[in-house]
Amino acid sequence: MMKVGITGGIGSGKSTVCRLFRQRGVAVYDSDSEAKRLMTDDESLRRQIAARFGEEAYAGGVLNRSYLASRVFTDPQALADLNALVHPAVMADFAAWAERQTGAYVVLESAILFEAGLEHSVDRTVAVVAPLELRLERTCRRDGCDREAVRRRMAAQLDDDTLRERADYCVVNILEEDLEPTVAELDRRFTLESRSRHDA
Repeated sequence: MMKVGITGGIGSGKSTVCRLFRQRGVAVYDSDSEAKRLMTDDESLRRQIAARFGEEAYAGGVLNRSYLASRVFTDPQALADLNALVHPAVMADFAAWAERQTGAYVVLESAILFEAGLEHSVDRTVAVVAPLELRLERTCRRDGCDREAVRRRMAAQLDDDTLRERADYCVVNILEEDLEPTVAELDRRFTLESRSRHDA
């Protein structure tokens, strides 16, 4: 099963691009939401998180997101430790999920594809980029937050120039109506490449 990783900074429209792939019948694995699910449902992962961050990480048996966020977003080592626990669980879950799919290829949606080294788990990578002002505007409107808060979140992510350099394909997302033909062309390419791999 061929695997395609799709990434993009905050406000780039990565989720919009993934939605268009879904509309074309492609199975998409949202690593952010699946990570949250695994942190709640995976007993082994829960034990490891509690051992590293204390029993407060699970208030009343439920993942205490605000406590965990306060620990990891002020301490780079704590964030690295959390990622070292969560990412392997997510990638094992993704691999098992991909095996159950029947299409020509599957998509892994991840905001931190390159930062987490997840590009080594996929065959092709796609970066979704957009002008900075547009990204700021989209995120402020969506999250109801101020521009400085968004800029701080952006500063923690790879910039668009780096994403362009590292990805196999780049999608510029300014107008959604322009995205559909771009996604259709990528879908055609990935389907053909998957078939040629299968036949080889």
